[in-house]
Amino acid sequence: MSGLLRSASTFAHTSWRSASFRSLESSLPRRAQSTSLPPKASQYAAKKTPMLTPTIVVIGFIPILCFALGTWQVERLKWKVNLIDELEEKLQRDPSTLPSHINLAAVPEFVFRKVYLKGTWDHEHSMLLKPRTHDGTHGYHVITPLVRSNGSTVLVDRGFISQEFAENWSKESGEVELLGMLRTAQKRNNFTPDNHPEKNEWYWSDTDAMAEYAGGEKGNVQPVFVEEIFDGHAGDASTRMARGVPIGRPASVDIRNSHASYIATWYSLSAFTSVMFIRLLMKQRNYRARMPRVSRL
Repeated sequence: MSGLLRSASTFAHTSWRSASFRSLESSLPRRAQSTSLPPKASQYAAKKTPMLTPTIVVIGFIPILCFALGTWQVERLKWKVNLIDELEEKLQRDPSTLPSHINLAAVPEFVFRKVYLKGTWDHEHSMLLKPRTHDGTHGYHVITPLVRSNGSTVLVDRGFISQEFAENWSKESGEVELLGMLRTAQKRNNFTPDNHPEKNEWYWSDTDAMAEYAGGEKGNVQPVFVEEIFDGHAGDASTRMARGVPIGRPASVDIRNSHASYIATWYSLSAFTSVMFIRLLMKQRNYRARMPRVSRL
């Protein structure tokens, strides 16, 4: 009988605990009842980095530009070589005599042509181009108007004198004959000072200003520039320099031709920047490959 009572008491106690837990469970909010579960499908996406950044675009354009400039210099080299050949062919022609009135528009076509001149020097209107050098000696070039027998006057670059003869160079008198080359006005660069005709200071051969200084149209001075040719040897040149006699220039074409070095420079820059561009692209690709993946829920 006592055993039956203990079994009944145990059953009653167990039933009460079950009912109490069910009552407590029903009183909790639903969110507390549910357990946190992983998302059904976690989605992943790589962080997007633009492949073409402004830096890559600029570096990619530079080798193309350098290559184009190198190709342009190739064409310039061909043009310069043909020009020098043409001028040297003109220089080999027989000397001619200048007409009394020279067509200035046609002068560029006869540049580097040899011409015979005859007349007297107008020393009063001589000009000194400075600074000039000859075999390491500093000095000037003497520009003197030549009054020709027909009455017209042209400008003649007689050549180089040293500084010590700036005031007392050899000034020939009477009628002279000389051989020269037709030239045009010198091209002035950004570093050449301005001429000052009012002070008789000259730094570059401005034929129009020089002709005006020598008398202009009223004096029948034409803006035609001739360089006197000196075909002597080194001993003759030394003797002239020691006596203050202007030393003319040799009969040669002195046009600068540096296009070959420009070609090498531009093509080298194109190759160098191309390597930089390829390395930058590879670095960008490796960076994108190593980029950590981020999740999007």
